[in-house]
Amino acid sequence: MIAAPDPEKMFQVSRAELAVFHRDVHKLLVDLELLLGIAKGLGEDNQRSFQALYTANQMVNICDPAQPETFPVAHALASKFFGQRGGESQHTIHAMGHCHIDTAWLWPFKETVRKCARSWVTVVQLMERNPEFIFACSQAQQLEWVRSHYPGLHARLQEFACRGQFVPVGGTWVEMDGNLPSGESMVRQFLQGQNFFRQEFGKMCSEFWLPDTFGYSAQLPQIMRSCGIKRFLTQKLSWNLVNSFPHHTFFWEGLDGSQVLAHFPPGDSYGMQGSVEEVLKTVTKNRDKGRTNHSAFLFGFGDGGGGPTQTMVDRLKRLCNTDGLPRVQLSSPERLFSALEGDSGQLCTWVGELFLELHNGTYTTHAQIKKGNRECERILHDVELLSSLALARSAQFLYPAALLQDLWRLLLLNQFHDVVTGSCIQLVAEEAMCHYEDIRSHGNTLLSAAAAALCAGEPGPEGLLIVNTLPWKRTEVLALPRPGGAHCLALVTVPGMGYAPAPTPTSLQPLPPQQPVFVVQETDGSVTLDNGIIRVRLDPTGRLTSLVLVASGREAIAEGAVGNQFVLFDDVPLYWDAWDVMDYHLETRKPVLGQAGTLAVGTEGGVRGSAWFLLQISPNSRLSQEVVLDVGCPYVRFHTEVHWHEAHKFLKVEFPARVRSPQATYEVQFGHLQRPTHYNTSWDWARFEVWAHRWMDLSEHGFGLALLNDCKYGASVQGNVLSLSLLRAPKSPDATVDMGRHEFTYALMPHKGSFQDAGVIPAAYSLNFPLLVLPAPGPAPAAAWSAFSVSSPAVVLETVKQAETSPKGRTLLLRLYEAHGSHSDCWLHTSLPVQEAVLCDLLERHDPTGPLLLRDNRLKLTFAPFQVQSLLLVLQPPLN
Repeated sequence: MIAAPDPEKMFQVSRAELAVFHRDVHKLLVDLELLLGIAKGLGEDNQRSFQALYTANQMVNICDPAQPETFPVAHALASKFFGQRGGESQHTIHAMGHCHIDTAWLWPFKETVRKCARSWVTVVQLMERNPEFIFACSQAQQLEWVRSHYPGLHARLQEFACRGQFVPVGGTWVEMDGNLPSGESMVRQFLQGQNFFRQEFGKMCSEFWLPDTFGYSAQLPQIMRSCGIKRFLTQKLSWNLVNSFPHHTFFWEGLDGSQVLAHFPPGDSYGMQGSVEEVLKTVTKNRDKGRTNHSAFLFGFGDGGGGPTQTMVDRLKRLCNTDGLPRVQLSSPERLFSALEGDSGQLCTWVGELFLELHNGTYTTHAQIKKGNRECERILHDVELLSSLALARSAQFLYPAALLQDLWRLLLLNQFHDVVTGSCIQLVAEEAMCHYEDIRSHGNTLLSAAAAALCAGEPGPEGLLIVNTLPWKRTEVLALPRPGGAHCLALVTVPGMGYAPAPTPTSLQPLPPQQPVFVVQETDGSVTLDNGIIRVRLDPTGRLTSLVLVASGREAIAEGAVGNQFVLFDDVPLYWDAWDVMDYHLETRKPVLGQAGTLAVGTEGGVRGSAWFLLQISPNSRLSQEVVLDVGCPYVRFHTEVHWHEAHKFLKVEFPARVRSPQATYEVQFGHLQRPTHYNTSWDWARFEVWAHRWMDLSEHGFGLALLNDCKYGASVQGNVLSLSLLRAPKSPDATVDMGRHEFTYALMPHKGSFQDAGVIPAAYSLNFPLLVLPAPGPAPAAAWSAFSVSSPAVVLETVKQAETSPKGRTLLLRLYEAHGSHSDCWLHTSLPVQEAVLCDLLERHDPTGPLLLRDNRLKLTFAPFQVQSLLLVLQPPLN
């Protein structure tokens, strides 16, 4: 089913017939089907089972195909059986029409547009014929496609939405992956989705609807709650490979303590068809019997579309209240969750991430898509910040709100759970890469325009502007362009969320104030790099034999081991090729060994030192790497280029640490969480491959080792070995996935004390958000300038953008979060002309407490652990 499509495959129609549909005969077939399902499903020990069987037998005896007048008599027998009512204690099943359509998967985006139209035309016909039938529909992007391509159908959907039969759910732009998008991307999924549903259907969604995705971040409950959603429906955790999830209805508590009411349909499917077997399974499989007496039942063909049929509706109508079976209602998400809330007093609570014990290969599959996602998240962050600063300082600058919305929607589209994960066909991957290129191209143009507006009216010589888009001061080595196409390395300092003029050749310091980088190659071919903060020693093949924190003399690499060790695994999953990596792949570990003498010195020291080497991974694949250490930098970078041509292989890089801890820490959206480094229980063992964003850390008291990256997501820490997953080579549904050239960077940072106090979080941000070198059209500013700073290192100013609703374009939205896992008070300082500040939620709706106290361009903010806060800043008109 998931093989790559064959473009040469042909189909031939050999016969076509016209037929007359006999509804009375169809009713009898539905009756018999349900009666036999009851007889089989209830079993020999249940009297009701035999009553169903005897009723079916009587119908067969009475019904004569040659005499249609016998049909109503037979149907009356079935109606009498189905009309026998159950008791008040019956479990109630809330049957909702549903049509999960993958926004892209084994078909391209353009085919999804047609799938939506075909499916929803069928749904409209069903709603016309069945006034009690209710259809739940998610994904604003799909509705936007229908609005654009089929406006008449969209108008009909709006009409049925007013009647309460067509119910938009989910609140997001697409049903995104629940792991890989950044925190800000997840916010934008809800922001774009909820705004669309409000504009087109007059109301926002109160349920987050994500039936089919590959895991759920521990920050989702907080994001949901701040987007007006307190209810959550999914189904995919029933696919767990190792442990059966213990609940179907429960409270889910997130990283900051926020809670939502979560429900998994106990029938373990989002595409049921109304059979008796499915109805009984919904009751018998329910893991919260006694705690609640209501369950969801989602019916309709899904994945590729189609949706419910009249036969499904007929089956469920027959079973509305029949003795021996649960009560079945054609219901809505609102009715379901209202009933569950009424039963919520006895529900259990699950704290932390909902980790899917399957599909963990999706953290690595299709590295170019993941790199494009990370890069475009950065580009849009930078464009919004610079455009906001230009808006604040220039009366002539127009914030590119419409174009930015289009670019964000492109990025959000590709965060669908079968695109950013890489579990799609080649046609989809190629289109996603085109989308990323559009974002890069437009983003660079917008960055230049914002930089030009920032420079307007500033005195100073023509030159370059160095921009820091992070909220803290940075001193880094930068390659600056010089006339003639040459570049020179310079140590530059740029304030937080601001800029500094680039140094001219005459102003460059001959030696930096910090200790310069020393590079020494020994006679045996090994190389040592030392910047006074860390000392790195590489063996003649490029492996890391020592990493010392100079001030303490503490060694970070485990005794007798080597780091930067590339390892290759056989990677043949049981079924879902692009999706899964199985635990048994760990038994096939093969270190990739280089040849001595391939290590050479690159940059010889001063502000930067480096060494590089080549490594033959296999007869078909090779790798080159430059190991770089900069002056004043607390981490060593590994710039890597791989030419990858493998089949069912998995490439990772390992760092055995001289650290012992039962827990490792991984960055997630707006925070971090701990996972075990051991396999004590089946729940621990199932996490042999996990996901992280920009960093992971293994620490004991007083010392730790952090592994940073610029575009990778798959990771693991087993025992004392930090492992970063680099490349896979599945062959379905895309036989070409990951074949070719790749570039990426990871970095290693030993540290004293906790990773919070040592600055691992800002270091990972710096690796992912390089300083921007932008041409200054006309005179560049003569002095450095900063727009924002935050007094506490625990609080990160993540986002600065124009507010969605901004009178005269003079309101900015700031989003901050607490990153250390602590209660924190901080001061936000700005040099922008702010006249009013007010808290808001993630949908940018004002907090009812009113304006904040603004004192000397400073605001005091208080954060709980991992709390996300948003501010609206109303700006005064600029002077120019």
